[in-house]
Amino acid sequence: MTVSANDEATAFGEAVAGLTRRHWGDATAAAGTGLEKLWHAAAAQGWFELGSAEALDAALAATMELGRVACPLPVLDGFVAGRLLPDASGIESGQMRVLVALDGTGDEVAYAEAATEATHVLVLPAAGGVAALREIAGVTEQPGLAVPAWARIRLGDPVATADLDAARADEAVLLLRLGLATRALAAAGRAHEMAIEHAKTRHQFGRPVGGFGAVQQRIASCQIDLSAGNLLIAQAVRQWTSHAADWSSWAEIAVEHARAAAPRIQLGAQHTLAAIGYFEEHEAPWLFRRVHADVTRLRAFPRAVGEFADVLVETEASLPSFDMGEAGEAFRTEVRELFAQYEDRFARSTMALDHELVQAVADRGWLGFAWPEEYGGRGATLAEQVVLNEETAYSGAPISKALGAVMLLGNSILKHGSPEQKEKFLPLIRRGELAFCLGYSEPEAGSDLASLKTRAVRDGADWVINGQKLWTTGGHTSDWVWLAVRTDPDAKPRQAGITVFLVPMDTPGITVQQHRALSGEISCTVFYDDVRVPDSARVGEVNGGWKVITDALAGERITMGNIAAALHRQLDDLLGVIRADIDGTVGPRGSARRAELGKVAVGVQATRALVSAAIDATGQGRGARLEAPMAGVLGGETAEAFGEAVLDILGPAAALEVIPAAPDAAFEYGLRLSVMYVVGGGTNDVQRGLIARGLGLPR
Repeated sequence: MTVSANDEATAFGEAVAGLTRRHWGDATAAAGTGLEKLWHAAAAQGWFELGSAEALDAALAATMELGRVACPLPVLDGFVAGRLLPDASGIESGQMRVLVALDGTGDEVAYAEAATEATHVLVLPAAGGVAALREIAGVTEQPGLAVPAWARIRLGDPVATADLDAARADEAVLLLRLGLATRALAAAGRAHEMAIEHAKTRHQFGRPVGGFGAVQQRIASCQIDLSAGNLLIAQAVRQWTSHAADWSSWAEIAVEHARAAAPRIQLGAQHTLAAIGYFEEHEAPWLFRRVHADVTRLRAFPRAVGEFADVLVETEASLPSFDMGEAGEAFRTEVRELFAQYEDRFARSTMALDHELVQAVADRGWLGFAWPEEYGGRGATLAEQVVLNEETAYSGAPISKALGAVMLLGNSILKHGSPEQKEKFLPLIRRGELAFCLGYSEPEAGSDLASLKTRAVRDGADWVINGQKLWTTGGHTSDWVWLAVRTDPDAKPRQAGITVFLVPMDTPGITVQQHRALSGEISCTVFYDDVRVPDSARVGEVNGGWKVITDALAGERITMGNIAAALHRQLDDLLGVIRADIDGTVGPRGSARRAELGKVAVGVQATRALVSAAIDATGQGRGARLEAPMAGVLGGETAEAFGEAVLDILGPAAALEVIPAAPDAAFEYGLRLSVMYVVGGGTNDVQRGLIARGLGLPR
């Protein structure tokens, strides 16, 4: 087996964990005196050779393990010093124990970490210039939140210097920021792990506390924050390793996410641990100190180019992309070329269908192109399927309903349909001509679909259906309904007695009542009164409908990126408005509006990271048990936050259907639509419950 760089970094992290346990202990050791011994042992094991080796993956793997035990050993300081001063003897061996600080403080450095064990400080010019390695002439501890305590350092004479241009200096600062953010997130992650285990075993009121809804919701939210943060850090490392031009954007996004998320995760863990995590015999108080100390110290390393929001506003930058591989990116170019021919017909504030564009897409064989060749497909890759859906959502191309027919019906008919159903419906879907709606939700069965009550009773060669369905979007214009009904009321478990039918909407006994949603979309209540359908309308086995439904919903793994893609487009539209009048919209650096912009931009990218992870899990055949609901929850809530942020940033203009500065944007529509993202397909509260149970918490 070939060992990848990531495998090597993982192995290195495990070695770090073992050495740290031996010379430091767990997080409760933060108040002790083991740091100097660990520093020498770490140097002997080559931890401070990582900078000259450009091994950022290993350095951050080590930093994560140190964060988990609340240890402030400055591995990233050594990484930066080793890169900038490769000829300085003693750094790699540990004879010279180096911290890094920014210039502008004269002969003193405040708020220094691990200063009592250090011997030198590398003073960096943030905007470029001469970096100076200076001896430590004196140390005064500054007791407070951080343990071990921060210190004020008095600097001695320089012993080495290096000329840095602005780009190299900014890279060094960003590496230090990434190290602090990674350590804080890892410390919070350790507290979160302990909170999960505590919730499984701690009993109150006769049951594990992890069975209470409030605890599950909190733990799931923390897991989303933690998973997204780890994915963003991993992506930054990949970009560094491949020498990608946009690695700095990835790194700063990871920093910004961790800066906000790590304290939330830590506080969530403290709440779940309750009193047991409040006393210093437990690791949690020491992890609390580490998280907040590291997040606070990020302000000691400001970038000369400003925060991530400043970079977005003041340059032509957007969110960095996720590479879908050679085939996926080649297909992306092809899709964009087609959509460019029809872009004057696009409208991002409607879900209408453009039949001419649908026909053009169908003519190219893109509807059902992942199907086997015998059914009209060409075995398209997962990447190509994802790209088609992403580009559709980003551009607002009016073909989403045709794609939905492929994902939600076609793939399931391929698996469960009869030969006659495949022959009839698959060609319709490939041509984009199957107008359908979903008959799932009921008055007493929304997110809990297994409790549906609409009945189908066998009557000779037919079935007779009675019941009511709610929120049947597009039911008034559909030709067919994909209908889930109960065929065995006594089945255990409940989902065992469900069957799926594909029923013509003009069947006698079907009555449609229209309702206009907040988004302007028409959704329907549909009544089924003695609706008689032949057994040939049944899809799959009798009482086997749950498998048919779950296979249909599996297509959502491919379409789940649509929310993130639509938000990405809204962000780019917003940036276009802002750049045309920076002072009039977000104001100077450090303004609250810029901070709000940066927050939602990072939220969009975190959502994209979770979507990418869910797609990867699906492609590898692992499923996406946690990744998919996490992406859904974060996407919906980011959509809501984005809509509100646009109102705050642009003011009343953002509440108009069309604003002159961005006539194609759909800001106010996006805000109205955002509510659907947190209730459609299962509310976020229910999704968090699924995440919690995926983490092992009880029902």
